[in-house]
Amino acid sequence: MSNLLNYVVEQESRETNYPDFKPGDNVTVGYKIIEGSKERIQAFRGDVIQISGDGIGKTFTVRKMSNGVGVERIFPFQAPTIVDIKVNKFGRVRRAKLFYLRERIGKKARIKERKFVKKN
Repeated sequence: MSNLLNYVVEQESRETNYPDFKPGDNVTVGYKIIEGSKERIQAFRGDVIQISGDGIGKTFTVRKMSNGVGVERIFPFQAPTIVDIKVNKFGRVRRAKLFYLRERIGKKARIKERKFVKKN
């Protein structure tokens, strides 16, 4: 039974060449939108507030502010509609789920940027 399940997961999973990102990072997700017979790519830029799941069911949630209203979108890593993911800023946070950002607005909702120190 386990071999059958692993076989199905292998067949359904696809190769993803996304950059490594963590909760707190600011990313731009380009995803396909199909409207009738037309197809276009729309960008969704925001902060990653969680990464959950494992394997074929792994997802990440991106939150942005749009006209003073918080908008969250959940993207599966294996979704065929995701074209690319770009990391804009690396955030420095101390937890894996950033749900506390939902109650914060303005400057209180900012995430500090992670500084990379080059090692010798």
